[in-house]
Amino acid sequence: MGNTIHSELTYKTTPERLYTTLMNSDEFKDATGAHAKIDACAGGAFSLFGGEIEGMTVELVPNKRIVQAWRANNWNAGEYSIVRFVLKADGDQTLLVFNHIGFPEEYEEDLRDGWEEHYWSRLRNYLNN
Repeated sequence: MGNTIHSELTYKTTPERLYTTLMNSDEFKDATGAHAKIDACAGGAFSLFGGEIEGMTVELVPNKRIVQAWRANNWNAGEYSIVRFVLKADGDQTLLVFNHIGFPEEYEEDLRDGWEEHYWSRLRNYLNN
C-alpha cells in the first residue's frame, strides 16, 4: 500500500476558516452537504459522508496541519491510509497541500475522483463565495 495522491489547491479564504471547515462537524456538513461527526482533537474519531469514511485524527496543528488515519468503509477491516492537509496563508488566499498515502491500489482512481468531487469542488463552492 505505497500509493500516493498529491494535490495543491488554492482557496479564497483564511487558513483558520479552511481548518474549521475541515474539522468542525457542522461546517463540514455545510460545505459538503454530507453528515459528519468529527471529534476535533488529536486522537479523536471522525465519521464522514454518513459513515462512508471513518478514522482518527493523528495530529493537529491548529490552522496549519491535519493528519488523519483514514479509511473507506468498503476496505478490509484494519486497513487505514494516511491523509495530510497542510494549510499555508498566501496573501488573501490559502494554499492547501494535500497528500493521501498508503491506500489499497485498487481504489486509487475512485479516491482521486472522490477527493475532487466530494472535497475540492465542494470546498471551492463553499469557501470561494
